[in-house]
Amino acid sequence: MQNRICGNEYRTTIVCIDSYEQGVLSGRFYNPYLKDGAVFQSLTQFLLKMEQTLDTMNLPQSFTAVRAFAPPPPTNAVISPTLKQQEGALATFALRIIFRQNSSWQGSITWLEAGREQSFRSVLELIFLMDSALSGQESAIRSS
Repeated sequence: MQNRICGNEYRTTIVCIDSYEQGVLSGRFYNPYLKDGAVFQSLTQFLLKMEQTLDTMNLPQSFTAVRAFAPPPPTNAVISPTLKQQEGALATFALRIIFRQNSSWQGSITWLEAGREQSFRSVLELIFLMDSALSGQESAIRSS
């Protein structure tokens, strides 16, 4: 069994959205556990890389075993003691995953530019919350 990382600072991940075109987002995310953060080019990449990071940290612990056709590749993550302030070109979110139950995530997301926080009970609900923030940003950019 992997060692579990303790500490609330590891529960919060900063998600920087740099582009959101026709429902496809891209950007970066940063967690104190990651040395340099992670880049994603789609929602699927974001979700898979976040899940891999959560599995590697073992925080929060997964309620169910992940099913796959092949074993996951080994990872060599480096623990970074500090988290630099990062900003996305379109939006920045502070994502706090508290539980991983029922093969999904539960927690809260804060839209930093708007100063608004919402809880979510599943990854699908998280996606809807991010989309509602980004769709508003997208229409505001087009009108200016």
